[in-house]
Amino acid sequence: MSDEAAWLDDEEMAAWLPLIGLVMRLPGALDQSLRRDVGLSHFEYGVLVTLEYAENQTMRMSDLAFLCNGSLSRLSHVARRLEKDGLLRRYACPTDGRSTLATLTDSGRELLKRAAPGHVQTVRSLIFDELSRDEVRLLGDMARRIVDRIKAL
Repeated sequence: MSDEAAWLDDEEMAAWLPLIGLVMRLPGALDQSLRRDVGLSHFEYGVLVTLEYAENQTMRMSDLAFLCNGSLSRLSHVARRLEKDGLLRRYACPTDGRSTLATLTDSGRELLKRAAPGHVQTVRSLIFDELSRDEVRLLGDMARRIVDRIKAL
């Protein structure tokens, strides 16, 4: 590998700087909205939504951490709070005593129902209201391609 970097050209830099701004500012904007509306961080909301779509609304904690792009340690800390608030329940896996399962509770489902309208409104306002239908499709395609490259690392 060469010590000389292939520096970004002016056009690439003009795209890179706004992308970095987006990556840095969007999580905070989503956190702020969700905390105001239902007292959850965006990560906590993501944990609950991931459980909502899981089979039987239950997952191994290690799988949940992977899908939420968080460490098992971070997820355990968050799950402790969510469990204390009655939004999920953790218990030993009956088929593998080394694993812990997390299940979305009825209260967790109700909170997601309350959170969803405001969250969707925030996402729409911050992102989709600024884009045409063609741009939305292009954004989705570009994001998938970039995420696929990151996953391949």
